[in-house]
Amino acid sequence: MYIRRILLIIVLAGLVGGGVFAYKVYNAVFSPNTSFNNEKAYVFVPSDASFGDVKELVEPLLKNPESFEQIAIRKGYAANVKGGKYAIVKGMNNNDIVNSLRSKNVPVRVAFNNQETIADLAGRIAMQIEPDSLTLLEAFTDEAFLKANGFGEETRLAMYIPNSYEFFWNSSAEEFRDRMLKEYRRFWTEERLAKAKKLGLSPEEVITLASVVHKETAKVDERPRVAGVYLNRLQRGILLQADPTVIYALKKHTGNFKAVIKRVLYKDLELDSPYNTYKYAGLPPGPIAMPDISAIDAVLNPEKHDYLYFVANVENFGYHKFAKTLAQHNRNKAQYVQWINSQKIKR
Repeated sequence: MYIRRILLIIVLAGLVGGGVFAYKVYNAVFSPNTSFNNEKAYVFVPSDASFGDVKELVEPLLKNPESFEQIAIRKGYAANVKGGKYAIVKGMNNNDIVNSLRSKNVPVRVAFNNQETIADLAGRIAMQIEPDSLTLLEAFTDEAFLKANGFGEETRLAMYIPNSYEFFWNSSAEEFRDRMLKEYRRFWTEERLAKAKKLGLSPEEVITLASVVHKETAKVDERPRVAGVYLNRLQRGILLQADPTVIYALKKHTGNFKAVIKRVLYKDLELDSPYNTYKYAGLPPGPIAMPDISAIDAVLNPEKHDYLYFVANVENFGYHKFAKTLAQHNRNKAQYVQWINSQKIKR
């Protein structure tokens, strides 16, 4: 009888102990373990991160970091950390947190436009995905890659079509670049290629002209008309004489792309640069900036007219006055020069 009691006590103690243990395990695995008030928090795990790095990243978000560590080790995550952007939802338990960190890499939207140089583009992208600007710049300027895909130093910016794209945050510089090449080829549909061919331009030349159109006017509805002017001049063998190309030539010459130049002076027109369309016929060697898609399509779908000149319209700022003859243009230009002098804009 005495022995039975002892055995019964032992069994009961075991059950209680097992129950306590099971409760602790359940609690560690399935009880909520977040300590933030927002509905969701994001963790950016570097590609070379260790589990120790992950613990530091998630600790401020957790009530009990120790229980998270225990579950992460039990589930094998601690030995298999992967880079990426991961969401932790308010009220998640350790099991859900580990599952999210292990397999639910959240895509990010990467957007860019209007970059003047390939270095500017690298800096813009580095703000949105993991690789730094230097690593991205090295990938963007890789000579073997450019040559293999028909680009050069002057035309490499043309490969990047401004838009918003979905990437994983931990995409490499090469993965980003290669994806942009695919998007470039996808952009150039048979219809767009046929329109470029009809104009006698390659895709890179279309983008080069579009970059000039983009710089000339911010008004999307005016871009087809501006494109028509430049195409008329090209077809008639007239110098483009586009001020934005001179500004770009000046910046390239000085190496200062941050300079703000509001007025092109007569002495600037003497700068010996292939980008100076007052001295050299035809298109510049490559884009002077990254044009919007609206500017590219404006070149592919230009307004049909006989205009050969245009100048800023001081009566309707943002737009331009167009002219078919030099005499008419000079009258429009005199009005603009009078206005710009009254504003005391010297540079």
